[in-house]
Amino acid sequence: MSQPVSIPTTGSELDDPTLPCSNNGVEEEDPLISPVDGELSSDSNNGHSGYWLSGVKFFGVDLTPDNVAVAMVYFVQGVLELAKLAVSFYLKDDLHLDPAESAVISGFAALPWLIKPLYGFISDSVPLFGYRRRSYLILSGLLGAFSWSFMAILVNSKYSAAMCILLGSLSVAFSDVVVDSMVVERARGESPSMSGSLQSLCWGSSAFGGIVSSYISGSLVDSYGVRFVFGVTALLPLITAAVAVLVEEKRVYASLNEPNLPKSGLSFLETSKQHIFNIWTAIRQPNIYLPTLFLFLWQATPQSDSAMFFFVTNKLGFTAEFLGRVKLVTSVASFIGVGLYNGFLKNVALRKIFLIMSIVGSALGMTQVFLITGLNRKFGISDGWFTIGDSLIITVLGQASFMPVLVLAARLCPEGMEATLFATLMSVFNGGNLLGGLIGAALTQLFGITKDRFNNLTTLVIICNLSSLLPLPLLGLLPEETPDPTSKQSSDVEMKPI
Repeated sequence: MSQPVSIPTTGSELDDPTLPCSNNGVEEEDPLISPVDGELSSDSNNGHSGYWLSGVKFFGVDLTPDNVAVAMVYFVQGVLELAKLAVSFYLKDDLHLDPAESAVISGFAALPWLIKPLYGFISDSVPLFGYRRRSYLILSGLLGAFSWSFMAILVNSKYSAAMCILLGSLSVAFSDVVVDSMVVERARGESPSMSGSLQSLCWGSSAFGGIVSSYISGSLVDSYGVRFVFGVTALLPLITAAVAVLVEEKRVYASLNEPNLPKSGLSFLETSKQHIFNIWTAIRQPNIYLPTLFLFLWQATPQSDSAMFFFVTNKLGFTAEFLGRVKLVTSVASFIGVGLYNGFLKNVALRKIFLIMSIVGSALGMTQVFLITGLNRKFGISDGWFTIGDSLIITVLGQASFMPVLVLAARLCPEGMEATLFATLMSVFNGGNLLGGLIGAALTQLFGITKDRFNNLTTLVIICNLSSLLPLPLLGLLPEETPDPTSKQSSDVEMKPI
């Protein structure tokens, strides 16, 4: 599916855009349940009545300090999109990189999202200072503040920028896994409606943060410059570190040589081996690895986002403020896409959804050729309005076509391995996205597209859009049946904005 003409991926956009559900839905993490987990879940459910906002509900959830902390972490993840435009303009204008180089460096943000199951395993198995959630949230917040502070003050080369982008992405990815595991713990044992309410609160917080950042990101870049935006962004992860102290968690007492061992007495290494073996055994099943292969290839098609960003800013003169408005429109369009799927598509066979969305998306992606050639102006449509409308439609379809990916991933996970395997599948999907970006960067370089030369941009856009049709002959790798409308796996799937 072609991407809207806005900003190349630089942050959590490659994130697996889901929220964890209870064990019958989608989970992104693999909590290794121990007696401490049971005590934590019980205490957190029973100890809410004495809290300061226990009588106040939002999305049907008591606003206890613990729940407020979880919601705030999700909000920070959404509002961290604030720096995305600033990074794009910094790589283009301050470091004077070409589109291909910018795409490669932006791709560094995807790397930490490829190994998300590892973070969950570390958090579950190796408590720091006696805590498995609180301490890692604090460290993640400090790491994010550190990386963006460096971007604001010291970074002056593409190599240091790539390192800071990598560390900032690692901060978000790790905190995402930790807070998702907390939601899983709190949802365990709750009724489906209550666990769904908690997920809605988290998703709503992240979405609200994304919309807020979209609204102001472009204006801040235009008014104060990218370094100022990086400085403001450096303050946001500190919110994660601050609210971590509100997280209700029992202290884990374990020796350095035996970090939170299960009752079976397995060593940390043996537990790790068993963990990996279980994942490998599940992935080797044809009904899992064949659909996963299709999803990887579907996402690994080349992208022209970076080249189009350079074109609309350097050639068409779009300002950061205008691109911020476009990003705001696409954030709202994501909600529309989710509603489109839930209202009309969730009971349609997966193969049919992928077939229709791929064809329609490829055709609509070709409309970028209108913008490049100026054909839209011959019909009396300005470049700005054409871009807004094009991005709106493409984002709606892209979001609607991505929802079945989450449903499929949830259905592929065997009982008892939902969390780990789902995180693994999303890591594979993110890997495909990264590969698609790198192929797009290579094609951009091959066609000689630079920051001021766009002679072959039309060819690049056409190739990228047509390539999205290449995986269609492999649709037979997907399950044939229609999702069960009564299935909790298909009805409970929730998303963070992409």
